[in-house]
Amino acid sequence: MTNVAVLGVSGRMGRCLVKALRDSEDLRLTGALASPTSAALGRDAGEVAQAGPVAVEVTADRARALDRAAVAVDFTLPEAVEENLAAVSKAGIPVVIGITGLDGPRLAAIRRASQALPVLVAPNMSLAVNLLFGLAGRAAAALPADYDVEILEAHHRNKADAPSGTALRLGEIVAGARGGTLAELAAYGRLGKSQGRAPGSIGFSSLRAGDIVGEHRVLFAGTGESLEIVHRATDRMTFAHGALAAARWLVKRPPGLYGMSDVLGL
Repeated sequence: MTNVAVLGVSGRMGRCLVKALRDSEDLRLTGALASPTSAALGRDAGEVAQAGPVAVEVTADRARALDRAAVAVDFTLPEAVEENLAAVSKAGIPVVIGITGLDGPRLAAIRRASQALPVLVAPNMSLAVNLLFGLAGRAAAALPADYDVEILEAHHRNKADAPSGTALRLGEIVAGARGGTLAELAAYGRLGKSQGRAPGSIGFSSLRAGDIVGEHRVLFAGTGESLEIVHRATDRMTFAHGALAAARWLVKRPPGLYGMSDVLGL
């Protein structure tokens, strides 16, 4: 049985992870971290997740949350990443990071931490989405450069970052397959009178509404035809199961920076 600490246990994904761990036959929850201002502090993590008691108390103390863990899963916020990395480094355990909206300095901190411990970072833990990444890259490499590319994503009304981390990763993959970078090719939204597309640009559109779990579309549009690759998530538990698959895989790996493509063997 492998012990798991969940960082960000009171959030949407944290609660899903607690439910998934409760049902797991080979993983168990031993630590649950929430922010110092969380109403979940001192409560049973299973009750916070509405999954039934699990005899793990929610704490704001990172060392306590990580004390018995063999691996940590981090679904907190970008501003907590560096402190979380310091804590898991001190504990000497690997960490799966599912946070989106990470900026350059925080990504650099992750790369530094991965020199000493196994770190897996994925903007989307869904197994099928990570297959989507590969399909989008193959399509971008195979189709002529005059096929326009649009990336459309939809999420629930409370999602903070736009475009989503998954959409940005899709853009990076498409840009790389075409020999460019996302910084050079991205076009984020359009307002007012359009001057037409810049050749080779990658357009992004974001929708925020209701309780949409997640949808991503990559559209390749040429003259007379188009190709659309679509992934829809209808249950947030799919991300929790993917994160736990990553945690299983990461335990006992050597130090390094990994992604879900490594887990899938792509």
